[in-house]
Amino acid sequence: MQKTILSIDPGREKCGVAVVSRSGILIKQVVATINLLTEIGKLCDCYPVDLIIMGNGTTSKAAQFQIKAAFPDMPLQICEEYRTTDAAKIRYWQENPPSGWRRLLPTTMQVPPDPVDDYAAVILAERYFIKNS
Repeated sequence: MQKTILSIDPGREKCGVAVVSRSGILIKQVVATINLLTEIGKLCDCYPVDLIIMGNGTTSKAAQFQIKAAFPDMPLQICEEYRTTDAAKIRYWQENPPSGWRRLLPTTMQVPPDPVDDYAAVILAERYFIKNS
């Protein structure tokens, strides 16, 4: 049973990346897709990553190939990412409630002002832990 995973929500221009353990989120960030391999290397150096998981959405096949080539000894698992972006938007608004006049509008009618790819990566990790507990 893995204790610490690096979760990736891949995208064309940016990716959500999170290092998550069963006890919580160690780090989450949005990185440019072009810098993904460099960031994975840095995160694997800083945290005791046992497994990389990645969503099966946009550009996942290309990213999967690159990650396997760059980190051949690191296990990589592809996960279903159905509706993680929707869940990420909800989580974003829970952690960053709108202020001022925006608090009067339902968050379902608003677009988060920041990318939520990092939240999607966290949700992928949480789903992984639930499924593999």
